Amino acid sequence: MTAPAPALPADLEAGLRRLRLGAMRRLAPELLVPAKTQRWSPEEFLRTLVEAEITSRDESNARGRLKAAAFPVTKRLEGFDVAASSVKRASFDYLASLEWVRAAENLCVVGPAGTGKSHLLVALGHEAVEAGFKVRYFTAADLVESLYRGYADNSVGKMIEQLVHADLVVIDEIGFAPLDDTGAQLFFRVVAAAYERRSLAVASHWPFEEWGRFLPEHTTAVSLLDRLLHHATTIATSGESFRMRDARARGGARPSSR
Repeated sequence: MTAPAPALPADLEAGLRRLRLGAMRRLAPELLVPAKTQRWSPEEFLRTLVEAEITSRDESNARGRLKAAAFPVTKRLEGFDVAASSVKRASFDYLASLEWVRAAENLCVVGPAGTGKSHLLVALGHEAVEAGFKVRYFTAADLVESLYRGYADNSVGKMIEQLVHADLVVIDEIGFAPLDDTGAQLFFRVVAAAYERRSLAVASHWPFEEWGRFLPEHTTAVSLLDRLLHHATTIATSGESFRMRDARARGGARPSSR
């Protein structure tokens, strides 16, 4: 039976707790035994503790960024079937590199339902979180609803400024519902605030030339697209819905019941 690790002296325990070095405080008692018996150098012992603390904080920060991103589902780039999609491999590899996020450029994806738009955006968001970027995810409807609440209590300016503290803002399902004048202007303010400062990744089933269908003013659509597309990678997805294909495949595998 292994003997329990000796407790740290009370002053060291208190000091590490005060400095919020939780990983070092937890691991130090366990490491003291092998450090003494194997005659570790002071540098080796300290390096091991420091590396453990850094790893622990990196993992904690990643969990916090993932929670703040508020993705609706977990999607990964490795689960995106590039060969079966209409996204070109060169475009996919560039997006996966996240160079566009580092350059505060945008990603605009348009195409029919079920052609991989949301999967691509959420997977890239997860990749960005793991790379250390701050990410926020919204559907367009949820974003505008939140902005309306801020508009009602005069906090919308502060809300938008907090929003663009994120390195990447993902806005999915643009155009699923038409916007009134106020909603369109609030949405435009988000795009304008992020312009050349932060990356936006947006998806819509409407081609760009048809965004006037859900934006009440032609000038608003033109101004919004002008900022979205100025520094952007644009992708038009096409083909059969992945969901419909999967549903048909599952249905074909079922035995007939007669």
